Amino acid sequence: MSVRDVAQADAGIAPVTLRPVTWRDIPRLADIETELFGPEAWSEATWWAELAGRPRREYLALVDGDDTLAGYAGLDHGGEVADVMTVAVVPSRRGAGLGDRLVAELVRRAAATNAEAVLLEVRADNAAAVRLYARQGFEQVAVRRHYYRPAGPPVVAGAAGVGAGSTDALVMRLALAPDDKSSVSRVGRDEQR
Repeated sequence: MSVRDVAQADAGIAPVTLRPVTWRDIPRLADIETELFGPEAWSEATWWAELAGRPRREYLALVDGDDTLAGYAGLDHGGEVADVMTVAVVPSRRGAGLGDRLVAELVRRAAATNAEAVLLEVRADNAAAVRLYARQGFEQVAVRRHYYRPAGPPVVAGAAGVGAGSTDALVMRLALAPDDKSSVSRVGRDEQR
């Protein structure tokens, strides 16, 4: 048990274990997605498709002692650049470093497959997520204007009101230099103890 797990246990917070996402997790993943992301949530069908993409797609779950999901994350191993597909922590478990643990593990796994960089997109208005990625060493490299659109009927490009209510995506990148890969792997191992 890690120092963090002991501190969480002392605070009445169940320690968590990292494991691969399984097909049995899909209904709960879809429920958490709806709670966290509303109309942008991945459906059960989307989760089935994502898990069918293994081994290129890899999804991890953080679970407590009774296998209750506390968070999850996914990575697309696309060769030289690995893409973070999702990172989420249930609201009742936020503030305990679980997001950092998930991102560090994704980075460790990307480095283990010899990726040169990890790329992600994050809502520009999600300050907590932007801070999380910055803490992990990600830097903003681009902005995708109006990437996240409000729920409702599709908007035709060039029409009046395009962009109204939409949110930009920040594209963030973490370079994995050969020397960094060994230190990233070491940090990831320390986090799992």
